[in-house]
Amino acid sequence: MQKVSVIGSGFSGLSAACFLAKSGADVTVFEKNSTNGGRARVFSEQGFTFDMGPSWYWMPDIFEQFFSNFGKKPQDYYDLVQLDPGFQIVFGKGETFVLPASMDGINAAFESIEKGSSAKLKKYLTEGQYMYEVGMKHLVYKPSFSWGEFVNYDVIKGVAKLHVFQSVSTHVRSYFKDERLIALMEFPVLFLGAMAKQIPALYSLMNYAALARGTWYPMGGMMRIAGAMEELATSLGVTFKTGCEIEKIEVENGIANAMRWKGGRTNTDGIIASGDYHHIEQVLLDEQHRNYDEKYWDSKTLAPSSLIFYIGVNKRIGKLIHHNLFFDSSMDTHSKEIYEDPQWPSDPLFYVCCPSKTDPTVAPDGMENLFILIPVAPGLQDTTVIRERYFKAVMKRVEAYCGEVIEPHIVYKKSYCINDFKSDYHAYKGNAYGLANTLMQTAVLKPSLRNKKVSNLFYAGQLTVPGPGVPPALISGQIAAEQLIKRFK
Repeated sequence: MQKVSVIGSGFSGLSAACFLAKSGADVTVFEKNSTNGGRARVFSEQGFTFDMGPSWYWMPDIFEQFFSNFGKKPQDYYDLVQLDPGFQIVFGKGETFVLPASMDGINAAFESIEKGSSAKLKKYLTEGQYMYEVGMKHLVYKPSFSWGEFVNYDVIKGVAKLHVFQSVSTHVRSYFKDERLIALMEFPVLFLGAMAKQIPALYSLMNYAALARGTWYPMGGMMRIAGAMEELATSLGVTFKTGCEIEKIEVENGIANAMRWKGGRTNTDGIIASGDYHHIEQVLLDEQHRNYDEKYWDSKTLAPSSLIFYIGVNKRIGKLIHHNLFFDSSMDTHSKEIYEDPQWPSDPLFYVCCPSKTDPTVAPDGMENLFILIPVAPGLQDTTVIRERYFKAVMKRVEAYCGEVIEPHIVYKKSYCINDFKSDYHAYKGNAYGLANTLMQTAVLKPSLRNKKVSNLFYAGQLTVPGPGVPPALISGQIAAEQLIKRFK
């Protein structure tokens, strides 16, 4: 039986552990923090339960596909509900766009803003469905070792429909004219790591995922997904070691044969490194065993970091729904301050999640659970003073929209930003979402899934293929596990 070590218990690490255990390997997952889940960890204070990271449940078919590999389905572990409305966008002067769950409702909402846009939306989503189906079937489950992997009849036949060399911005504007609809269609790529004019239009498949496949929520919180995967892994025989930070990967003759942590050492036949790729290479490996040097990493375009506030409020808040996007300032300016001229944003867009609107278990009765997130450039100076300044600014905007005072009713508050991402996850430059999905950082052009100098070491997670996001993380772990299994065979 092959003895395999997985570094990190985020979604990609949990996914890899499950596939490796299913293949018959003896798998141990090593997690530096005290609880499993990576960025999807959870904490509770004063009766509030906060998801620390991901809060959007899109692409339910990817979760179904993951669990089906083990004869399971998501419903075996958690109750999944579709949100209706899926989310709302708050524009200037209190104007709000609410996205219904049904396509009839979505079409009516589009028509209310731009006459004739529902017909254009139908065509747009038909293209998006094609991109989604080709992308999910033929592109994202590839290890991306060479371009030849993508030479497929369906891909070649439909290359024009995939709009690989067109930007999301250009693609969206060829269909819609109203800036509010453009903002709605561009927002899903905001976290992919570049301005919409730099992201390939192929990623318009995100619009299809959001609009046609719906926005969902696992009752109990996003932690239920990580908990389900941990339960599945344990049932397959996986062992978990928390509070165990790996400090060194030992390599002999091009093979990783052991790992060390403070006070311990284990032999291994193979490693899936699902922690921060840069940290694994620059800290855990000797220089001659690294794929890339510091200059390489410094040249990469990263997706944003985030300034997050976890807030407990001792009353109900009327106008918020589960997902709220505050686009009451310039998206173009904020995007430039993240990607083109990195700095703390002058007037940021932000996101407010209020899961207590859907789930009564995450807050005491009559109270609200708020998660406020501001996308920011990675690598910025992060101080308590800066955090508090932004908290005051966004709370004023939330209160103005809701038409009620909220701040005096806050009974719990915690902030989380660049320094915390570095401390908790060794996140390169404090990034929150990994590597940007720009054209020059797509597929083969991303950091390689395999270590080219250590034959039994593979990487998984948001700094390698297929990219940032929860569904891609599940896929990344699967691909890495399959490559290590293939290497064993």
